[in-house]
Amino acid sequence: MFDFPDPKTKEPKARRWQRIMEIIPGTLTWFTLLGMFIFSFFLPIYVSIFIIVFDIYWIYRTVFIAYYSVEGYHRLREGKEIDWWERCQNIMHAEKYADMIKERIKQMQEGLKGCDKQCSFREKGIIKREIKRSQAYLKEVAEIAISSKKSEENKILDWREIVHVVMLPTANEPAEIIEPALKAIADANFPNHQFIILLATEEREPEKQRLEKVNYLKNKFAGVFGDFLVTTHIVKDDEMKAKGSNATFAANYLKTYLEEKGVDLKKVIFSNFDCDSVAHPQYFAALTYEYITDPKRLQRSYQPLPMYHNNLWDTNAFVRVIVTSSSFWHIFQSTRDEGMVTFSSHSEPFDTLCKVDFWPLNMISEDSIIYWKCFSYYNGDYKVKPIYLPISLDAVLAETYWKTIKNQYKQKRRWAYGIENFPVIMRAIGPNKKISFGKKVKIAFEILEGHHSWATASVILAILGWLPLIFGGDQFNQSVIAHNLPFITRYLMTLAMMGLVISMSLSFLLMPPRPKKYSRWRNVYMLLQWALVPIIAPFLGSMPSIESQTRIMLGKYFGEFWVTDKMRKK
Repeated sequence: MFDFPDPKTKEPKARRWQRIMEIIPGTLTWFTLLGMFIFSFFLPIYVSIFIIVFDIYWIYRTVFIAYYSVEGYHRLREGKEIDWWERCQNIMHAEKYADMIKERIKQMQEGLKGCDKQCSFREKGIIKREIKRSQAYLKEVAEIAISSKKSEENKILDWREIVHVVMLPTANEPAEIIEPALKAIADANFPNHQFIILLATEEREPEKQRLEKVNYLKNKFAGVFGDFLVTTHIVKDDEMKAKGSNATFAANYLKTYLEEKGVDLKKVIFSNFDCDSVAHPQYFAALTYEYITDPKRLQRSYQPLPMYHNNLWDTNAFVRVIVTSSSFWHIFQSTRDEGMVTFSSHSEPFDTLCKVDFWPLNMISEDSIIYWKCFSYYNGDYKVKPIYLPISLDAVLAETYWKTIKNQYKQKRRWAYGIENFPVIMRAIGPNKKISFGKKVKIAFEILEGHHSWATASVILAILGWLPLIFGGDQFNQSVIAHNLPFITRYLMTLAMMGLVISMSLSFLLMPPRPKKYSRWRNVYMLLQWALVPIIAPFLGSMPSIESQTRIMLGKYFGEFWVTDKMRKK
């Protein structure tokens, strides 16, 4: 049996290490915040130098993230243009497919030569881009063909034998929230009979409400999918009221069901979706293609790019900035060879999930911890493979403007509570001698640096950067650095605005079409909302992270998973 650390362990030595690791993130954050105040009294010159260096670092970070966000956007746009269903059907016969691609390239090249006068400059550009893409893909197909001949492990799987299980955990969400997710699966360009829907409900939801929802959805999609399973999770004494415990209950039920049917678990792809997830029509074809062609398919998670577009036009400006920034972050992360972890809606080989015994029963953050369980099981030889297609989710929306902001804070706090993974990850990989020491240090640094920046960066930029001028005293205020600090900081932050301009531009490129119920003036609001960033970043960015780290540091843990209220404007 695979053994993964228990965050609630009562074994003295393990508990001591757990608490030490829990204290580290919050301690680093509070040392930074309080240290800025204290050192501004006693060492204002050194604090000023730190602020300038930090501003320069932030410019570098902003440019770096902006550049790769643009790169990720181009990959996303290209991913939408690929015919994944065609690739999925033809890749089994890779050599014949390569010949077909060669013939297509030849035809396009001949067509390009023959349309010098008839084709516009734009049309020629489209053809040239398609030729270039086809030539690059031809190399990929040739490599797959060679690899598949080397061994049985490298053999390309038959897409017709793949079973997709899409789990939709639900607590109190109404049917109108879940229905679009099911319709998107039904409308996908992949055979419906190869889908199994797993609706994972909670016993604590009022029975009448739960049964009405289940019956409506089962009747609505009767006969559409290969099967439509429903589970009802009852929380046990050793479990938390959390998405992870519900998912594990449902997955165990599914395992028994598949084994009774004689289904090969290695040919089952399990998608753990939020119940409001509207997948791109090509997602499952692209997912299948990536799975059947990868020799290390069991050592991969698959991550579409989350976009909060279902109700983006309906929610308020504060929420739009938060969720759009979150989408940019995931687009940026997708361009990295390592470091990307699963988030929200994602897919894994069901065989691998069975090997790691599914999700922990007593943790809030279920979406990323499953990646780390698989990473630990495969001794570090496990990674997330991005699928450059969007999956649309609900942005936070409540009955009133203020409640929407309040709920957005709670959602960000739950996301930031993912730092609870850090102690468990370190306890899991620390003793593992098959994972190099350098890799362990890199993982620890990236987790701590990411959450530390999340908690402190916007506060330093917005507030703490001026403390030396306030508390530095007369002697410091008469120095050259004191006179120049405001001008240097203002100049550096102006340079950093370049990243905001790129974010604004990308937000309009990624935005879903404007609903007819809104006038064109709504576009102006979408532009002006970015002026709120200096307010939003500290209060809806840093503050939830500070609270989460402080809670864990003090042992004031959350007792259950806070479910974001879901609603749609009629």
